[in-house]
Amino acid sequence: MALRQSAGQLAATLVSIVGTRLELFSIELAEQRVRLIKVMCLTVGAILCLVLALLVVSLLVALYFWPTEYRYVALGLLALVYLFVGLGLAWWVRKELCANPVPFEATLDELKRDLALVNRLQEVDRADRNPGDAP
Repeated sequence: MALRQSAGQLAATLVSIVGTRLELFSIELAEQRVRLIKVMCLTVGAILCLVLALLVVSLLVALYFWPTEYRYVALGLLALVYLFVGLGLAWWVRKELCANPVPFEATLDELKRDLALVNRLQEVDRADRNPGDAP
């Protein structure tokens, strides 16, 4: 009877551990989804601003041969604004991609700890069964 009770408690503990790990995994999955959407939006913004900067620079070169006052300065400043915004967004995307931790890092750490615990328990069990073999 005690063996059956221990097996039932062990099964309940294992189910609880698996449930906890699945909850942690689902939380990390949601975080990765939000991060991916954020990076995609920043990338689209960076590409848009860089394309606009290229367009304005092209217009600036075209208007260079069509002399009127202050058009060059205005278009040049506009091109610089788009260029710096685009470069800033591109830098932000790179920072987001490089600085964030490995996806599902907490879940992997928990699983490694669980595996280490199981290995220790197996070693203790072996030592209990064969007391002469223990170091």
